[in-house]
Amino acid sequence: MACAALRGMPRVVAYGLFVALVLGAPAAYAFDPLVYLGLREAPPPAPTPTTLPFDLTVDTDGASKDVERGLRDASTLAKLRQEPPDTAETLVRVAEADLPKLIDALWGLGYYEASVSFDIAGARLGLGTSIVPAIRAAESYRGRGVVPVRIVARTGPQFTFRRIAIVDVDTGTAFPPEVMPARVVKLEPGQPARAADIIAAEARVVDRLRAQGHPFAKVVRRTPVADHPARAFDITLAVEPGPKANLGAITTRGLTTVDPGPVETFIYARPGDPYSPQALEDIRKSLGKVEILGGVRVREGQALDANGNLPIDIEFTERKPRAVGASVAYSTIDGPELRTYWAHRNLFGGAETLRLEASLFYATPWIGSDDRGVTDFGIDDLGGRFAATFVKPGLWNTRNDLLASALVERNRTVGYTVRHAAGDLGLRHRWSDMASMQAALRIDRGQTSDPLGQITYTLVGFPVSATLDTTDNLLDPTRGYRFTAAVAPYPAALGSTVNMTVARATGTTYYAIDEDARYVLAGRASLGVIVGPDLDEIPSNYRFYAGGGGSVRGYRYQSLSPRINRTPIGGRSIFEASFEARIKITDTIGIVPFVDTGMAFDDAFPDFDNQLQTAVGLGLRYYTAIGPIRVDVAAPINRRPGDRPVALYISIGQAF
Repeated sequence: MACAALRGMPRVVAYGLFVALVLGAPAAYAFDPLVYLGLREAPPPAPTPTTLPFDLTVDTDGASKDVERGLRDASTLAKLRQEPPDTAETLVRVAEADLPKLIDALWGLGYYEASVSFDIAGARLGLGTSIVPAIRAAESYRGRGVVPVRIVARTGPQFTFRRIAIVDVDTGTAFPPEVMPARVVKLEPGQPARAADIIAAEARVVDRLRAQGHPFAKVVRRTPVADHPARAFDITLAVEPGPKANLGAITTRGLTTVDPGPVETFIYARPGDPYSPQALEDIRKSLGKVEILGGVRVREGQALDANGNLPIDIEFTERKPRAVGASVAYSTIDGPELRTYWAHRNLFGGAETLRLEASLFYATPWIGSDDRGVTDFGIDDLGGRFAATFVKPGLWNTRNDLLASALVERNRTVGYTVRHAAGDLGLRHRWSDMASMQAALRIDRGQTSDPLGQITYTLVGFPVSATLDTTDNLLDPTRGYRFTAAVAPYPAALGSTVNMTVARATGTTYYAIDEDARYVLAGRASLGVIVGPDLDEIPSNYRFYAGGGGSVRGYRYQSLSPRINRTPIGGRSIFEASFEARIKITDTIGIVPFVDTGMAFDDAFPDFDNQLQTAVGLGLRYYTAIGPIRVDVAAPINRRPGDRPVALYISIGQAF
C-alpha cells in the first residue's frame, strides 16, 4: 500500500517521505529541499509533554551577518535546537552559560562595548540577573508550543587597531623590519581589531622565526589595551625567538619488513644543515616517494643536543606490499582505454618495486579511414600494451637506483602502425629530491608502417636524461619550475639499423600571483630534434608528433605533423607551448582558460614553415585531497580539413 501511494506522488515528494520514514526525520524537515541544501535551518521538533523545543533567533539591530554568524557559532544553545531539553531550567541554564561565550565572540570581532542578553518567552536573561522569571516563562509553553528564544546583541562601535608592536621578550625592543616585515604580521592601524586576526598574526610571527632557524620560537605574552574613548585597540606581542639551531642526529624507526638502508638514502638532509620547517617538509616529501611507505612522521626534538643542534626522529608506517588497480580513460578524439596493473612494493625486502601493467585500447584508424562505421570494427582495431618495470632503490645504500623495464606493444595511431618489443637497463643517480640524472642501455626491435612505407628496425642505444623539479606539488603545482632534458644516440656501431640521435627538452614554470595560490599562471614549452637519417628512414614511432591531451588539446592525438593526404607522417623536430591561468573560485572549484600551440616539422630543426596549430579552451577543476579532477574543453582556432570543432578531456591532475 505504501509503495502504491508513493507511485502516485511527485518524485521529489515521494523521496522526501521515504527519507522521513527510513530515518525518522520530522515531516517538515523531510519535505524542505532548502534544508537539505543547507540554505535554511530545520524547524524545531514539535512540542510534547516531556520536552521543551525552542526556536532561536538573533537580534543584532542591523549589525553585519558576520556578527550573527559569530553569535550562532559561539552558542551551545544554537547547537541544541534539534535536541530539546526536558526541563525549562535546563534550557535557561544553557542560555546562561552562553552569555560569556557570546560576549567573547563579540570582543573577538572588535566590539569591546557590546552587550548581550537572552529574551526567553518574553523574560530577559542577562549576566547577573535571576533565572527564575525565564524558567517560569519557558515552562508555560510545555505541551502547547515552541519556546521563543532570542539573542539580543547590541554591538556598539567596532574598535580598530592603533598601535601594533612585536617585541623580543629578552630585549624589550621591536624586531627590525628585515626580521619581521609588515607583510608577515599583516596587522595595520585602522584595521578592525578582531581577535582572530591577532591569533593568525601570532602564528605567522612564529612561523617566520622558525623559518629563520629558531625551532622553539613562541609568543609568551599578549598585551591588549582597549582605549574606549578613542575606540582604538593597541596590541603588543612579546616573542621569545629561542636559540638558532642546525639539524642534529636523524634517527628512523618503524620499519619491520623493509631494510632501512635503501629507504634512508631518500633523506637528503644531513646533521649540521640549517634547521627550518621547510627542511623537515622536504624530508617528508622525498620519503613519500618510497612506495612501500604508507606514512612518514617527522618529529622535532624537545631540546637541543650538547652541540646546540636539534635532533630529528622519523617514524615510518608500511603499506601492504601488493597492490592491484585498474583505470578507465576516455577522450572524444583519442577514444577509450582500459588499464590494469599488479605491483609489489617490497619484492626482496629492500623497498624494490615490480610493476606489471597491461592496457587494451581502441587503435585509432588512420585519418584516411575516418569513414569506417561501428559495423566495420574488427580485432585489428584493438591495440594492446604489456609493460614490466623494476626499480631497486638505494643500491648498496647509496643514492643510485637500478632501473629495468620491458615493453611489448601493438598500436595504431592516426598516422602509423607499430609492433615492437623493447627493454631498458639503467642507473639513476639522485643528487637531491629535486635533481637526478639517469643513463641506460636500450634495445628495441620492431616494425612500423605508414604512408612512407614499412620499416623493420633494430635500435641499440644509450639514452641519457636529467631532471630538475622545484615545484611544490606533483599533481597541482603552484610555484617553482620543472625541466627535463634527454638525448638518446643509436649508433650503427652498436648494431642499430638506423644511425640517429634523438633529443628533447621540456620546461614548465608556475607562478602564484597571490599568497594563497588562488591565481596561478602556468606555462610549458618543449623542443625536440632528430639528427641523422632522412624522415622516411626513421621508424614511425620515433618521429615527433604533436596534438592530444598532453600536447595541443583540441586536435587528434599525434595529428599535428607533415602530412600525406591528410595522414600525419611525423617530423624530425617539434615545438610545443601551452599557457594556463588557473583560477580558484572556491576552495574546491576552479576554472582554467588555456591556449595550446605546436607542430612537428620535416626538418631536423623547427623552421616554422608549417603553420603552428593553435587551440583555445576552458577547463573545470574540482580539487580533492589527492589532486584536481580535470575536465577540459578545447577548440582548434585554425582548423584543417578533418579536425573536429571541439574535444573533451577528463583526467586527474593538471594538464602539466
